[in-house]
Amino acid sequence: MLWLTGIGCLIVGIAIGYLVAGRINTTPNKVTELEQKLQDLQRNHAHYRDEVSDHFNTTAELVQQMTDSYKDVYQHLASGAQDLCSTDVASKLLPTSNDGVFGAVAHDDEDDDDDLQAPKDYAPRQNPNQAGALAEDFGLEKVKEAEKE
Repeated sequence: MLWLTGIGCLIVGIAIGYLVAGRINTTPNKVTELEQKLQDLQRNHAHYRDEVSDHFNTTAELVQQMTDSYKDVYQHLASGAQDLCSTDVASKLLPTSNDGVFGAVAHDDEDDDDDLQAPKDYAPRQNPNQAGALAEDFGLEKVKEAEKE
């Protein structure tokens, strides 16, 4: 009887294994199909990256051309202003040097730097013990004194 039960369990196990294996369907064709889809997606992604790179390269070239064209128009207007307007008006309207708009302005006079001061982003203190303008209680002394009276 023990042998009969063991053989019955073996047959039932083989049947269940066969049914489960049939439902999973892990055939070599399915694996190769999934690998092919993965390769296609990788190719599409690489192609997309190349298109994006080409797009931004073309955009950079066109912006550079536009900047050069704008510079040429500006230079044309500046030279026309020099020829057609008085010297004072032309120098105020359109300076002809590249430094005026397109380049860095170079100062030969170092004395001009002494007159300029960097802007301050704080209020100067009247005395060292005073709270700064960014302190939470800045200016509240007057309010406290008014409340006491």
